[in-house]
Amino acid sequence: MDDPDNKPLTVGAAVTATATRDEEQPHKGALLAIDQTRNITIAEHQAGFWEAVRQWPTAMFWALFFCIAVVMAGFDAQIITSFFALPAFQQRFGYPYNGKYILSAEWQMALNMGNPIGQILGALACGWPLEKLGRRLTLAICCVWSICFVFVQFFATSIGMLCAGEILGGLAYGFYVVIAPTYASEVCPLALRGVLTASVNLAFVIGQFIAQGVAAGLESRLDEWAWKAPFAIQWVWPAILLVGLLFAPESPYWLVRKDRREDARRALERLSSAKNPPDIDGMLFMIEQTDLLERELEATTTYWDCFKKGNLFRTEISIMVYLIQVIGGNPLIAYANLFFEMAGLDPSEAFDMGVGNTALGFVGTCLSWPLMLYFGRRTIYNTGMIVMTIILFVIGFLDFGRNNTGIVWAQASLMDIWTFVYQTTVGPICFVIISEISATRLRGLTIAITTAVQALANIVFTVVLPYMINSDQGDWRGKTGFLFGGISLVCYIWCFFRLPESKGRTFEELDILFERKVPPRNFKNYNLLESDDEHA
Repeated sequence: MDDPDNKPLTVGAAVTATATRDEEQPHKGALLAIDQTRNITIAEHQAGFWEAVRQWPTAMFWALFFCIAVVMAGFDAQIITSFFALPAFQQRFGYPYNGKYILSAEWQMALNMGNPIGQILGALACGWPLEKLGRRLTLAICCVWSICFVFVQFFATSIGMLCAGEILGGLAYGFYVVIAPTYASEVCPLALRGVLTASVNLAFVIGQFIAQGVAAGLESRLDEWAWKAPFAIQWVWPAILLVGLLFAPESPYWLVRKDRREDARRALERLSSAKNPPDIDGMLFMIEQTDLLERELEATTTYWDCFKKGNLFRTEISIMVYLIQVIGGNPLIAYANLFFEMAGLDPSEAFDMGVGNTALGFVGTCLSWPLMLYFGRRTIYNTGMIVMTIILFVIGFLDFGRNNTGIVWAQASLMDIWTFVYQTTVGPICFVIISEISATRLRGLTIAITTAVQALANIVFTVVLPYMINSDQGDWRGKTGFLFGGISLVCYIWCFFRLPESKGRTFEELDILFERKVPPRNFKNYNLLESDDEHA
């Protein structure tokens, strides 16, 4: 399917796409112009989605395979909060309150701290091994780490021990959420980039859905297996990953940066179809030219480089679109079961609504794929922000009639609708944007920074939400919609002025657009190929 946003482009003479870096070096004036890669850039623009699928089926498979790691992160984060509404867990670690057992806000906060604290430390620590060891070996080491520390969670005899297991295990989750979008963006062509990077969000949703289903299935159990069985399930995914990683190709972008040109060529050949081969030489040359351009613009690759020159704006965008996931209302998804229960539903109804909530998230993320073929990232993201903000305010206003059973069900239903909108727009598009906006040489570091920032924000809400929602504390219930609705409104204003359109742009084009300081709202219509003469 052709990209309707990109019209055929008029081009002049160009060097062949199969030229090598050694044959003709770009002169300084050509750094900010599409020159030597003109042919392959045009081919990338004009390639349709299904054509790219036929040419790069193996790339799709491996990008989705790496997302299995993110399933673990989504499962762990969701299963812990599901325990808060699990009767067996409440009776084992909670205390009686108004005729039933509840877990104290302090322990809810402590348990929820494990995953985000681990993500912060893991994300910031992953920069060096990702560049030194590559994507495959780094992910394999993390899988072994996860297997070891699931043992701590499974055999935990106290909440303190469980918290320690969550923090130590969370270190690997910080790596997973950086590696998956980085790898997906580096192994697929332009036409597939949006769908495959958005699959990271689908992996989160699948993990949450499995966790909700497991929790709902074990809700009636009153023994220790009600919470031990979910931990045992977490041994399955790293075992699958370790076997598959023996055969996975490495990122061609990483191989080029390590001056392993022939290995990069072989990786591209393995990622593409033998029956419908793409222009491997052209793709390899464009990767080399993108790397060369970024070397000229920034010689080093450190965390500090993410905040220098043109990279500062790119880092700001990446941080904000990921941060909005948290401060715009995403924590309510993790608290869905408890939110429904606090709203007045009985435990079985709350768990059923929770399963439905994550099921809608799954459908929404799948729906985002065809949307990305027709609409830009900026359009989808901003539309989602508007709708989500309105829903949150409605949930807040409805809480003034909280004693009405119909109002309670209306709030629960609106929470499901909010989740559907979120998982169709802001949720998946976030991972597309952070995978496209950052410079290729700094992508792993930039995504690590954004992951750490959103995890830090998650910690803040982990501390605040239990005190806001719990009936023995603030008892806000649906009024939390006012808080997140107000924050969402401010975030939308930022998106309107600062979020650029990256749909249909190669990584080289994005480098040039940012270096030329093109205004964010002009990214979509700025024609680089026709304006090269002015910058030659």
